[in-house]
Amino acid sequence: MTMIERNLQQLRTRIATACQASGRNVQDVALLAVSKTFGPEAVREAFAAGQRAFGENYIQEAVEKMALLADLPIEWHCIGPIQSNKTRGVATHFAWAHTVDRLKIAERLSAQRPPELPPLQVCIRVNVDGGANKSGVAPGEALALARAVASLPRLRLRGLMAIPEHAPDFEAARAVHMRARAIFDHMNAAGLGLDTLSLGMSADLEAAIAAGSTMVRVGTAIFGLRDVR
Repeated sequence: MTMIERNLQQLRTRIATACQASGRNVQDVALLAVSKTFGPEAVREAFAAGQRAFGENYIQEAVEKMALLADLPIEWHCIGPIQSNKTRGVATHFAWAHTVDRLKIAERLSAQRPPELPPLQVCIRVNVDGGANKSGVAPGEALALARAVASLPRLRLRGLMAIPEHAPDFEAARAVHMRARAIFDHMNAAGLGLDTLSLGMSADLEAAIAAGSTMVRVGTAIFGLRDVR
């Protein structure tokens, strides 16, 4: 068994245990493997171990990696900030974009999505705790942005994504994740029909699952430590 295969097995056990502790069905929590800075060989290894969805932060690196992995039916998720000059790469190559935080970006993604591809699956990124170094729309502005995004023809609004500041313990992490859950619930009460709450990473996935996350984004616990850029 390879390191990545072993890590994925252990991670799936963590997710299952967290779901059991929260009274949730493990089938309701998807795993997104964050493969940024790791080469195509690592992705192939994870794919061979059963992983199908992969998240990338850096658009150019991701596009180059995709070309080398074109023989595999991978579902690619953009989970990094999207600048205006990078929207075409996201619209053309990814299945999902988790980090839409401005209407301008959403409009460009919709306009640049190739007609032969299905709609781009989109999450609104919300800055739930006001972190100064975190991008994302303010909680009070999230509903208006979500409604505008939902109206764009080549996008399908799926839900919310958040990356809170590090919390010192489980309860503190769960509390901040619950802020994102409250926004998610508010949007659904407003009729948006969202199904994806993209919360939780290697260190806090248990707290995120307890708060209702439907997709955890995990890199280090699968691939190991990465070089800091």
